[in-house]
Amino acid sequence: MTGFAGFGEDAVEFYDGLTADNSKAYWSDHRGAYERDVRAPMQALLAACEPEFGAGKIFRPHRDIRFSHDKTPYKTHCGATVGGFYVQVGADGLMAAAGYYQMAPDQVARYRTAVDDPRRGDDLAARLAAVEAAGATVAGEQLKTRPRGVDPEHPRLALLRHRSLYAWRRWPPDDALHGPESLHRVVGTWRALVPLTEWLVDHVGPSDRPRR
Repeated sequence: MTGFAGFGEDAVEFYDGLTADNSKAYWSDHRGAYERDVRAPMQALLAACEPEFGAGKIFRPHRDIRFSHDKTPYKTHCGATVGGFYVQVGADGLMAAAGYYQMAPDQVARYRTAVDDPRRGDDLAARLAAVEAAGATVAGEQLKTRPRGVDPEHPRLALLRHRSLYAWRRWPPDDALHGPESLHRVVGTWRALVPLTEWLVDHVGPSDRPRR
């Protein structure tokens, strides 16, 4: 993995400023810093990861404000996906994650069917324990109560409450963010999360519902 030398020295400062002044004027005045210290390094990071994880995609910096009460125009971080894997850099540092951040109703149904099965459900629990042992945090949207029809004494009730499931690890801004070590952090985390992504692909998969 070569070609990635770290995020630019002004990456964190750029997002600190954008958080304080999320305006077109700020963006226009500092776009050079974004292109040089954020987007170009992110492209290099994805290129370095491509042989092992596949091609990646950087999300656009503009927010979709059509249906949001928050009308600020720009995202305060730069995120990118590689299949089921995710990486993000912003004012709060670097984050690497993997899993299903959102699941459509048909995916939730397949997920719960798999978790309800003792063999597949216990397999997921074991994989999540290994993910946590590697230093990642398991997360996801959950119901406040148990799903309808589920036994309140179900041995995997906590997992059945999930409507999404992913794991992440974060590093606050430090010197390593601006060097090759940040690539190793991302790749090491993604490798540790492969068992989770494999389980989700095998037992949940993409939604069958047509896209809007």
